[in-house]
Amino acid sequence: MSEKEIVNATRMPITVRGMVQDLVSLGIREGDRLLVHASLSRLGWVCGGPQAVVQALMDAVGKDGTLVMPAQSGDWSDPAEWGNPPVPHDWIEVIYRELPAFDPAITPTRGMGRIAELFRTFPGTLRSRHPQVSFCANGYDAEQITTDHPLTPQFGMSSPLGKLYELNAKVLLLGTGFRTCTSFHLAETLLAGMPVKRMGTAMLDHGERVWKWFDDFAYDSEDFAALGTQLEQVCSVRTGNVGHAACKLLDMKEAVDFAAQWLKRNR
Repeated sequence: MSEKEIVNATRMPITVRGMVQDLVSLGIREGDRLLVHASLSRLGWVCGGPQAVVQALMDAVGKDGTLVMPAQSGDWSDPAEWGNPPVPHDWIEVIYRELPAFDPAITPTRGMGRIAELFRTFPGTLRSRHPQVSFCANGYDAEQITTDHPLTPQFGMSSPLGKLYELNAKVLLLGTGFRTCTSFHLAETLLAGMPVKRMGTAMLDHGERVWKWFDDFAYDSEDFAALGTQLEQVCSVRTGNVGHAACKLLDMKEAVDFAAQWLKRNR
């Protein structure tokens, strides 16, 4: 949707103050640990764009809360598997040799949206050091959540997702659907017999840039939308609007526990 179309579809400008009121009405409280997946275009025309959205989210959780967003960098993966777009076969060895090492301070996100990319650069934001599926956090528990993100399993109980699970975090789908709900990947790591695949990335190892191969679960989000539909019928999912964006607020532990059982039955 173009900016003109967004303006035309918006009744009044979406402001920080209005978004905070909507977030509180949805069930977000000061002191919450909040994992957010957000779509800027779904909000309507926001006065201040991504900056205003991040500020509203931080205001809603307050100084004793913690705001978290995924900061995945899909470019730091095996180029032989790239499909959007694919690269010529004779480029692959060059990429293995020349792709810069992941750097949490400067490596951009990919496919996370403008809100998450801006949040990565916000004052006080910390980023975990996983070269493919890092998370950013800002607030009271940010250091605890982002420290020591293991290379594998990247979405396991020792990852930021596992730490958020233990901290009784909430998950906000702000204009997005269950397909984006990264927390369900944590449930995948709890399944017996999950398939495993080889992955690769450019990273620092003892201060040296290397191309590193590692094994991890073959994560799959194809059935997350169906999972989410069933979850809404059983678990306490709060719904409402922030600006014009339809939102869902989940208890992360409840959602992951349900997802683990659902995936066990349906895969």
